Amino acid sequence: MSSDVRNIGTALESIPGPWQPHLLASVNDYAVKVVKLDGEFVWHTHDDTDELFLVLSGRLTIQLRDRDVVLGPLDVFVVPKGVEHCPRADGEVHALLVEPTATVNTGDAGGERTAPLRELG
Repeated sequence: MSSDVRNIGTALESIPGPWQPHLLASVNDYAVKVVKLDGEFVWHTHDDTDELFLVLSGRLTIQLRDRDVVLGPLDVFVVPKGVEHCPRADGEVHALLVEPTATVNTGDAGGERTAPLRELG
């Protein structure tokens, strides 16, 4: 990854569709990812790490087994490690995620929505 300045808006424009995380920057062993979200993801858990969501635009619901957490623009929520969750976007959401570089987007669930972390073009 280069040390050039990155623009979040430009980065998001280059992402072709939802649920495809792209690497915006690296900080030590953490990845700062940009992603478009639309529809419901899969229920999953990250056993070894927390996951930070920062909504840039739109409205994102993080479904937890005991409640829903609703995020609007510039809201931040951290899903604690080991907590099962399922992001849902009723319309396109732009978000920034922060988690360890090796974190798989579908956590323990796997499946067809598992996506590699892509480099921005």
